[in-house]
Amino acid sequence: MRILGIDPGIAIVGWGVLDYDKMNFHPIAYDSILTKAGLPVEERLSAIYRELSGIIEKYKPDAVSVEELFWNTNQKTGITVAEARGVILLCAKQHGVPIFEYTPLQVKQSVVGYGRAEKKQVILMVTTLLKLEKPPKPDDTADALALAVCHAHVGASPLSRYCKM
Repeated sequence: MRILGIDPGIAIVGWGVLDYDKMNFHPIAYDSILTKAGLPVEERLSAIYRELSGIIEKYKPDAVSVEELFWNTNQKTGITVAEARGVILLCAKQHGVPIFEYTPLQVKQSVVGYGRAEKKQVILMVTTLLKLEKPPKPDDTADALALAVCHAHVGASPLSRYCKM
């Protein structure tokens, strides 16, 4: 199973592609989509769509694992992140890739074994599980890989039928 994990954002969209077969992870590629501050939101959203489209076409994932949005205290930031997330969901849907959504708590539980784990713990476990030479940067990219790992654990399980698609 090839999984594309995506950590939504307006300035930085982390992404990571990995193959998973019978308890073995094989990282394929990971990076981030960066948009320039100061550009109109619609231009940033268009850039996210365009770059994500290229990633999906190049790596042909079997599933997309996306973080559910949690509301933060800055409503303006929350709205633009929600808009970016909508573009990400639309892009995956238009490419015919099944979408699976996970909360930060689910991702941390799946990757670290503790739903309230700190970001450093998640990064360490992603680096260890995927046998990476060094932690992925920026943190958004590590989060995207954690989302892919989470789906690998859940998607390979009979519990996957209970995940929101």
